[in-house]
Amino acid sequence: MAFLFYLLSGIALLSALMVVLSKSPINSVIYLIVCFLSIAGHYILLNAQFLAVVHIIVYTGAIMVVFLFVIMLLNLNKTNEPHKSVLTKFMAVISGGMLFLVLIAAAKGVNEMIVAKEFDANIGLVANLGKVLYTDYMIPFEASSVLFLSAMIGAVMLGKKDKK
Repeated sequence: MAFLFYLLSGIALLSALMVVLSKSPINSVIYLIVCFLSIAGHYILLNAQFLAVVHIIVYTGAIMVVFLFVIMLLNLNKTNEPHKSVLTKFMAVISGGMLFLVLIAAAKGVNEMIVAKEFDANIGLVANLGKVLYTDYMIPFEASSVLFLSAMIGAVMLGKKDKK
């Protein structure tokens, strides 16, 4: 078990480093897919099978394919990259700050979590995840959904052509 953890951790760290250091955006997306798959392996080691499958389907399967298509279809050159207004940049900083506050609120209760003294095979199942998600973490869950919605609206706004 420890060997698998260290192997998956090494793969995740190496691929995340290659995402940042890679010069080609296509290679960065491929390294990010490898990183996501290794994180899904960590979820399996933690007995969270549902979370691992959802992680693979949503992140690796859908979002990364969309990123890959967007990178391939858009011709992103520095010469034709539009400059955004100060208001747009300010709103991006505000949205990032709100996401940071949600992450701090979710991490605040980490010390209060009860560690199971014995192994429970049902701990990573959907029913238990739903009970915890919709009772203990309802407000952070809903706040993150609002933030994701505002991020989608912001992405559409940033991708929209400016009329001159």
